[in-house]
Amino acid sequence: MNDLHAPPAAPLTVAAGQAGCAALDIAANVATAADLLRRAADRGADLLVLPELFLTGYELAGIVADPATHTVSPADPRLDPLAAACAETRTAVVAGAPTRDPGTGELRISVLVLGRDGRFAVQYDKQHVTPDERAAGLTPGTRGCTLTLDTWRLGLGICWDMGYPEHARAAALDGAHAYLVGAMLGRGSGEHQRATVFPARALDNTSYALLANHSAPSGAYHGCGGSAAWNPDGTLLADAGTADPGLAVATLDPGVLARARAEDPVLVDPSLSAPVHPRAAAVLA
Repeated sequence: MNDLHAPPAAPLTVAAGQAGCAALDIAANVATAADLLRRAADRGADLLVLPELFLTGYELAGIVADPATHTVSPADPRLDPLAAACAETRTAVVAGAPTRDPGTGELRISVLVLGRDGRFAVQYDKQHVTPDERAAGLTPGTRGCTLTLDTWRLGLGICWDMGYPEHARAAALDGAHAYLVGAMLGRGSGEHQRATVFPARALDNTSYALLANHSAPSGAYHGCGGSAAWNPDGTLLADAGTADPGLAVATLDPGVLARARAEDPVLVDPSLSAPVHPRAAAVLA
């Protein structure tokens, strides 16, 4: 296990992006993603996180009906404009997309991570799929994922993952300093989840928490927006509100992290545990 008391070496600026996306139009949504990435880079971001299934919209029926067209692979040429924007701005991206296992054909809700050089770094598959997603034919992933960027360790989650405290705890026990989640939280109950769950995940693990959420209709939902970041003590750090397009840009501070963990040493109790799943790891260029 990593030394959970060792803070990163320097601040890191991260952004959560939101914008309306076009149903099942990957090229249009890649263009929107590239625009959000350039906006984030202009505000000093080193990394942009996008909402769940942003590259297609939350369009489960359409994805399952034609997976050959509506899933995205790491080598998909439709990602090229986003990869070029990463390389141009030296900004990494965590992009929500549906994927299909090349061996089994299983469909998953995933994120594809491109480094600051625009090259594919790693894929994370949502581990906690909802009953509706299972019924539609989506399969849960089997491993977590931790990114390393400029000495910051960043645990990844997708939407319902955040509802399970053990998911964020597994990231923290792997040394994560922040928990980054792309989601589809709708109006009403989603607004309540946003306001309660993310501060709790930050407090649970004295970690930064970040949400990138849909801000417009997509599939059966109307995203409530509110992409945001929370400090390790659960207080709100940045909030995109209802802006479309919108960004929540937050600078993660090693000193703030170290003080939070010194004042509330929840991660040093020897009784701590979390589900033991394999974890993927990627160091972003």
